[in-house]
Amino acid sequence: MAESTINFNTTPGQTVARELLIAYLNTGTHEEPVWSPIGKRVEDSSAEYDWGEETKQDILGSTWTTMKKPTITQTFDPCELDAGDEAQKKIWNLAVVEQDAQALSNQDMLIGHWYTSNTGSVTGSFAERYESCMVKPSGLGGEGGGNIGMPIDVTYGGTRTRGNVTKGPDGKITFTEGSGAEE
Repeated sequence: MAESTINFNTTPGQTVARELLIAYLNTGTHEEPVWSPIGKRVEDSSAEYDWGEETKQDILGSTWTTMKKPTITQTFDPCELDAGDEAQKKIWNLAVVEQDAQALSNQDMLIGHWYTSNTGSVTGSFAERYESCMVKPSGLGGEGGGNIGMPIDVTYGGTRTRGNVTKGPDGKITFTEGSGAEE
């Protein structure tokens, strides 16, 4: 496997700002995706990697550990309803209005690693597209006098496609498969 050409685009010794790691929901179509960020008004959210590790000891007394490709989950809580949030509106319609479990289990997601850059002629930051994610609201409501929240749990799944993400002058997010992130 060739060594990665992706680097952090920060100064050595400088930490990376959290807002440079963004999850997007496709609120368009597969052929013409519209990448809408998830996480507006959410203060803390991290992707959790479950590697399914297993440790065994053989009959000779040696210990061996194996892992599988990770199951990646992420929770967005609280995720307060906002009419200007296209991702929330899509999820709310599928969950509350339609109660369409099958559609909620087959959502197109993109993770933009905006803190990275590629070497060479490739532009953009590293990104991962997962074409069959479970996007599950785990509640709806909130404290009296407060705001309505809809916590969302995401399990990234389906085909993982690596590539690059760029942001146009109009703010449109574009994903380009493969360029600079090939295995």
